[in-house]
Amino acid sequence: MATKQGSLSINSENIFPIIKKWLYSDHDIFYRELVSNGCDAVTKLKKLDVMGEYSLPEGYKARIDVIADPDKKTLTFKDNGLGMTADEVEEYINQIAFSGATDFIEKYKDKSSSDQIIGHFGLGFYSAFMVADEVHIDTLSYKDGAKAVHWECDGGTEFSMEEGDRAEVGTTITLFLNEDCLEFCNEYKAREVLKKYCSFMPTEIYLSKADTKETQIVKESELLSDDQVIEEIQPEKKDDAADSEKKEEEKKFKIKKRPELINETHPLWTKHPNECTKEEYQEFYRKVFHDYKEPLFWIHLNMDYPFNLKGILYFPKINMEYESIEGTIKLYNNQVFIADNIKEVIPEFLLLLKGVIDCPDLPLNVSRSALQNDGFVKKIAEYITKKVADKLAGMCKTEKEEYDKYWDDIAPFIKYGCLKDDKFCEKMNDYILFKNLDGKYLTLPECLETKPIDTENGDAEKADGEASEGAARDENGEKVEAEVVKDDAEADGEENAEDEKKEKIVYYVTDEQQQSQYINMFKAAKMDAVILTHSIDQPFISQLESKNEGVKFMRIDADVTDAMKAKTSKKAEKELEEQTETLGKLFQKVLKKEKLTVKVEKLKNKKVSSMITLSEESRRMADMMKMYSMPGMSMPGMGDEGETLILNANHPLVQYVTENQEGENAKLICEQLYDLAKLQNAPLGAEEMARFIARSNDVMMLLAK
Repeated sequence: MATKQGSLSINSENIFPIIKKWLYSDHDIFYRELVSNGCDAVTKLKKLDVMGEYSLPEGYKARIDVIADPDKKTLTFKDNGLGMTADEVEEYINQIAFSGATDFIEKYKDKSSSDQIIGHFGLGFYSAFMVADEVHIDTLSYKDGAKAVHWECDGGTEFSMEEGDRAEVGTTITLFLNEDCLEFCNEYKAREVLKKYCSFMPTEIYLSKADTKETQIVKESELLSDDQVIEEIQPEKKDDAADSEKKEEEKKFKIKKRPELINETHPLWTKHPNECTKEEYQEFYRKVFHDYKEPLFWIHLNMDYPFNLKGILYFPKINMEYESIEGTIKLYNNQVFIADNIKEVIPEFLLLLKGVIDCPDLPLNVSRSALQNDGFVKKIAEYITKKVADKLAGMCKTEKEEYDKYWDDIAPFIKYGCLKDDKFCEKMNDYILFKNLDGKYLTLPECLETKPIDTENGDAEKADGEASEGAARDENGEKVEAEVVKDDAEADGEENAEDEKKEKIVYYVTDEQQQSQYINMFKAAKMDAVILTHSIDQPFISQLESKNEGVKFMRIDADVTDAMKAKTSKKAEKELEEQTETLGKLFQKVLKKEKLTVKVEKLKNKKVSSMITLSEESRRMADMMKMYSMPGMSMPGMGDEGETLILNANHPLVQYVTENQEGENAKLICEQLYDLAKLQNAPLGAEEMARFIARSNDVMMLLAK
């Protein structure tokens, strides 16, 4: 076969039905497209006036009217923009996808103007056929000598065009709705959709119902020249002297209900932040998001280079327990609503916020309902992330008290952001706050600077004195040279210093009530911990550990620190090792837990008899299994293998068990010591709790004898 070249041909009989049915995912979007076309027509006319190619008539007020007529089943869009000639109708309407906006921009691209034109693709008009069986256009161009044009199409590829009777410059589009879409000519539905898509378009949009019988009362000073007066309402007569002294009431009029103004042409985000008040930001938030809880604070985005972007992001106050924390960020293009929460533009973690972003430079697809894949979009998302991080960091530096107040509410946003965005995490690393045991908010660097103070008082001092005295004598009671003890202490100190250099530990609490005994021990040892109670905290601290070399988060019940232990001599340590081996076997036998680790320590707090520690690694693994619903999975280091029972050698009960391992009540005390320790670490299971209660009753019966 011979080589052949040519151009692809498109059959309008095939393509037009596809455009009507599949161009837009939401049928109500035709409101946005037709109103946008009207806005463009007005913008073009104003540009021509500025450039001296046309003079606007005196008293000209740009507007778009949307008229719903449920009786005739029509919906009308009327603008007073630049209109079209017959040739322009032929070019822009009869040729599918020929954009009048693009043509206008190309023609006047060298003329400077700050006004933006919305349309680009030349397809918006055809959205009308998604809901209408028939569409009419009546238009009159601004050009001298232009004649009005009337255009009709019944939804097929055939149209008719003739001279029209429109007397004013502008365009009227009338939709004869099909039976499936009659809801759109309902005044209430029209208001709902216009508010959704057109609340901030740059030209005033008015909604009215055709031939309405509704009226409203206005004062004489409020009467407008185009109001249809139905009745003049006379002021009430004054019956007495007191009334006559009052100021004469202003005359009132009953008029035909005015068209309702739908939009705000100069939304708050288009203004400079210095021009906006706190009250305006709060009012805008209430109006747009219907949230009457005041936002915590907001970030006003205002950028002209390297791309044009404006917007306001609000940090809402969230009830974490009872409501969804997903927010709403509305995306606009030249004040035209595009969609909510477009993830390509809005970083995922910021979808928890509420706000508006207007970016005329967004590379939209042909239906203006989504973004085309473009590296430019990624830059916008990165810019938004940077602005949020800068705002938060600035608040932490200059408004620390306010930042502290907001922290509990904004923490989910920031922690989620750190998990989702590495760059955001790096920027926020030093401005993440942690609430300590005293309710004070500390940054991560401040947490790492906090060092445990190993001071002792009361019984602790006494215990230390006894331990030190014991350490300075041999087994026969003879004194040992103090220098030997000192050398050992110095060696231990050097070892601890080396350990501290290698790893910086931040202790944390996940349940203040459940872990109260551990908290008390920490406070007694002059140690601090931070409170992390939300489910997001576990993956969050893992993220911080990966970003901060040498930093380790450890729950306060993961180990018994040296600050909680009484100082002991080498001989005493050896005795503790022997005691650990003996009691370990006893408790494993009594509790029937062969893999349970038992350790005997001399704790400073003599009131603590026993406690459970669970290694941080084992607990995190258990949490992960719980998160992924794998409770039955057996992992090394979990369960009894990761659990350690600490027995306090300074407590009388532990001393009793040590001395009376074969005693009548030894088994009962062992079980009770274990359950008491477990209760401080985690809730007992149903069967364990039943046994604990029964055993507690047995203990009280022994006391009652």
